[in-house]
Amino acid sequence: MPAADFNMHEIHWLMDMFNTVDVGLVVLDRQYCVCIWNGFMENHSGLLPSAVKDKDIFDLFPSIDEQWFRKKTDSVFVLKNRSFTIWEQKPYIFRFKNYRPITGKAHHMYQNATFIPLTSTTGDVTHVCIIIYDVTDEAVNKIELEEANRLLEQVSRTDSLTQLPNRGFWEETLTKEFKRLNRSNGCGSLLILDIDHFKNINDTYGHATGDEALRHIAGLLKTTLRESDMAGRYGGEEFVVTLCDTDLEGAQVFAERLRQRVESTEVVVGEFKLKMTISIGIAQYQDSFTQYEQWIEAADKALYRSKENGRNQISVSDMK
Repeated sequence: MPAADFNMHEIHWLMDMFNTVDVGLVVLDRQYCVCIWNGFMENHSGLLPSAVKDKDIFDLFPSIDEQWFRKKTDSVFVLKNRSFTIWEQKPYIFRFKNYRPITGKAHHMYQNATFIPLTSTTGDVTHVCIIIYDVTDEAVNKIELEEANRLLEQVSRTDSLTQLPNRGFWEETLTKEFKRLNRSNGCGSLLILDIDHFKNINDTYGHATGDEALRHIAGLLKTTLRESDMAGRYGGEEFVVTLCDTDLEGAQVFAERLRQRVESTEVVVGEFKLKMTISIGIAQYQDSFTQYEQWIEAADKALYRSKENGRNQISVSDMK
């Protein structure tokens, strides 16, 4: 085969590979006009090479982040170095629909990209080649795994009956708050509350009604709390509340509001209408506490005094 014919075959092969390769290939000049547009780009954009030739890329795709894109390509033109971007930094450059059935959950194609400087015979960078990789499968798998892990972590922190933080997670947050107060000498208060005569509710109306009573108290807690506070189910019929940046007076106001809400509402389960009361113990953070367990103990002793004195009341710790 003559050399000229062989070169023509090489060019034909290169053009065939260029148009069928499963990556996007785009070449832009310094004015950001399209010079090359391969089959991948045509298939996903619906635009023929003849339709985009010599057109401004930002006019063709207004969704491109122009400021970011210019900064990315300017470094390629000036430094003559390759540049890269991944979907976690920017989900896509060209907003293409996702047509892959396996990853149908994605509304658009996730993309990685490589920016390559193209030099002239004089060594000047006159064009930039952008290679677009479809990484939708990889992105969707990672997003779904992260979401599954997030849900698993949330489940591990949540009491399944009341949907409040469970004891383990609540104590974890209390430990952080205790350390913060220890450093800042700030103020905070801790409440422990108990449903009065809860065993009688279970024995008289059954455990299903008892469960509904616990959910009812949890609901009242959620609507009474501020965003900065943290409530949790401590175990059985006991609940705990950490009131951040709240002194004893503020904690008493909160506790009385909650006590009244519980007393004035009722739980309806089938034919049963149940009214409840709660007993509450309050302990303000003290500099003398060396461990967060001492804070819990102080509130627990105050709760015990409320129950001893007839229930449906609030008691304040006298521990210093």
